[in-house]
Amino acid sequence: MMDRRLEVDPWRIVETGFDAAAGPDCMASESLFSIGNGAMGGRANFEEFFGGRTLQGNYIGGIFYPDKTRVGWWKNGYPEYFAKVLNSAFWPGIDIYVGEERLDLSICRIEAFRRELDMRRGVLSRTFTAVLPNGVKVGVKVRRIVSMAEPELGALSYELTLLSESGAEVSVTAFVEGDVRNEDANYDEKFWEPVALDRESGALTMRTKKTGFEVRWTQRTAVKAAGRPVSGRNVSENERIAERFVCTLKTGETVALDKFVGVASSLNHPEAELAAAAESVAQRAWAAGFEAVLAAHEQAWAEKWAGCDVVIEGDEAAQQGIRFCIFQLLQTYTGRDSRLNVGPKGFTGEKYGGSTYWDTEAYCLPFYLCTSGEEVARQLLRYRYRQLPQAIGNAAKLGFKDGAALYPMVTMTGEECHNEWEITFEEIHRNGAIAYAIYNFCRYTGKRDYLAEGGLEVLVGIARFWAQRATFSEPKGQYVILGVTGPNEYENNVDNNWYTNYLAAWCLRYASEAAEYVAAQYPDDYRRIVAATGLNAAGDEFARWREVADGMFLPEWTLEDGETVFLQQEGYMDKEQRMAADIPAEQRPINQHWSWDRILRSCFIKQADVLQGLYFFQEAFGGETIARHFDFYEPRTVHESSLSPCVHSILASLTGRAARAYELYLRTARLDLDDYNREVHEGLHITSMAGSWLSVVEGFGGIRVGRDGRLHVVPRLPEKWRSLAFELHYRGAILRFGLGTGEVRVVSVNGRPAEVVVGERCYRVDDRGIQVKIG
Repeated sequence: MMDRRLEVDPWRIVETGFDAAAGPDCMASESLFSIGNGAMGGRANFEEFFGGRTLQGNYIGGIFYPDKTRVGWWKNGYPEYFAKVLNSAFWPGIDIYVGEERLDLSICRIEAFRRELDMRRGVLSRTFTAVLPNGVKVGVKVRRIVSMAEPELGALSYELTLLSESGAEVSVTAFVEGDVRNEDANYDEKFWEPVALDRESGALTMRTKKTGFEVRWTQRTAVKAAGRPVSGRNVSENERIAERFVCTLKTGETVALDKFVGVASSLNHPEAELAAAAESVAQRAWAAGFEAVLAAHEQAWAEKWAGCDVVIEGDEAAQQGIRFCIFQLLQTYTGRDSRLNVGPKGFTGEKYGGSTYWDTEAYCLPFYLCTSGEEVARQLLRYRYRQLPQAIGNAAKLGFKDGAALYPMVTMTGEECHNEWEITFEEIHRNGAIAYAIYNFCRYTGKRDYLAEGGLEVLVGIARFWAQRATFSEPKGQYVILGVTGPNEYENNVDNNWYTNYLAAWCLRYASEAAEYVAAQYPDDYRRIVAATGLNAAGDEFARWREVADGMFLPEWTLEDGETVFLQQEGYMDKEQRMAADIPAEQRPINQHWSWDRILRSCFIKQADVLQGLYFFQEAFGGETIARHFDFYEPRTVHESSLSPCVHSILASLTGRAARAYELYLRTARLDLDDYNREVHEGLHITSMAGSWLSVVEGFGGIRVGRDGRLHVVPRLPEKWRSLAFELHYRGAILRFGLGTGEVRVVSVNGRPAEVVVGERCYRVDDRGIQVKIG
């Protein structure tokens, strides 16, 4: 089900009309119009007071709180806390009174309303005309940014024009409110405590409890009424810095406020220097003025879009969808800081705690690798390398030893902080995604030096985990992995999930191959790694790894037509076999209508499971095998994970199911814009947006690194698309692809040559480019 209430525009998200009574829609818009810059960001809450339903949220990357775990029945191995990115001080605040009446859109009569997110420029704007309960009519124009040029700056311009026939006194208070709470708090605890309210300098310092992060907000304002400067009065108190401006406006006159807030945290500055850092940011912006700050921000966004844009001709809904996904990815993670990662909700909401999941390695890393270059992707890999000691600690809590590593399902610091047993203890396939990301990076860049820099140490820890987690089954005469949850979270505590077993065997082989490569090519690094990890100290680990990998049990099932399919897990065919299309519409999504018991007993699949493995390792399987499994599993899949449609879209494209590929692409690219799952009010699905990009580039563009190490392109454009264009960083070259009906054009933008295979022929692409007729 979709809800297309926003205008379709190639570069803008536009909402016209506003109904304060439509609570979930109001909160959904707060998510959809969110803005950020990789270091901080927030929901599109109104600057002025709003008495309707709202989820106020502003977030600072890397600032978190260890909220004490809340479970009914404690189990050994559970983490003590769930780390959460915190709702921080509300910096955009503007409080407006016209006469004695407060401007509050929940009680005003709205005569005109337009909210717009300009994705090209990174600007959130809003205009409206409202009649207050006292009969006074006003017009408002707001522009707001979280500066991409200055990571510690938020700025806005707020203009209110009096439209009534008689004059009125207008009070404008610019404030930063530190008295905030997380909606997601296990014990309704307030996570911040005040440190200092500096009235003279217009600054507020808050500290997180337990973790002790300090953040300083410094506000600077400039106000004019009817073109003349207005002096303000400091009205700061408690945990709020505030400055009030009072003026009298005649009909048609405007009061205009420009506001600049510097946000400095102890994550980036010594505590003793926080005040000076925040002051410097706010003061420089105030001296430059809003238009100059805006221009620098727009230039920075232009540079971000260069090389990242995807251009679709002939389909504006598809075009808007992919640009929205790219925009959100760019403003969620920039690669400037390797301590940060990609939270499933980014800066748009509190669900999932804002923590790191396996989504980063499985879906997001390819996007940043291909659009921002290998160094940004290395930052994501280093994030996991630095957290290897914690991953070893996570495994030790569950009884593993000798340096076995289990990477967390949810984390801020590398320590597991997820406390649902079927996830914490059983969704261990996440370990494989970390290893696959290293492999994916090496094959795409053509550089295996990262294995010596840290990749091998991670692979050794992961291989040791799998070697210990597998059990030899005497009846089967093979190794089995029992009691797991695969990617399909609608199946818990199953035995021999095909994806998990296959991925485990692959990890064991890859770790062994990587170790042999580093030993041969980087002997000094290898000796260092052996000393650090004890590799082979207790015997030939490689032989053990290969024994488990070669002896891994991979369940299969023979269908009535005699064809064989990889079985999602043992016992799957004991379930009543129904198709997702048979579920009544009023019962979808089933996770909002069915009991968990009913879901677990059903055959319905939440997201790609076996198909996730076939997507990762498609070179190892023929097209017929992938098609057979797609036809078996996709009809049983309800796609109630945001990560599901993208993988299915890619495989549908690969196997010639064009209509289904396009349908699933729209579902992933417009998942939030059209609110398919009726949950956008909680925040956006940032990590799945990288999957939308994969759907376009790998699915419709047909881009894949082949076994020969060359870049292959097999375009499969949807029928209504006239052309598709995008750029990719590939082994030092920046390649611009132009794909149309019967034609492939490729040029090296930076002149670095690359080998590209079109059809059966390999071409050397340089700055002169190639143009090849196909089909």
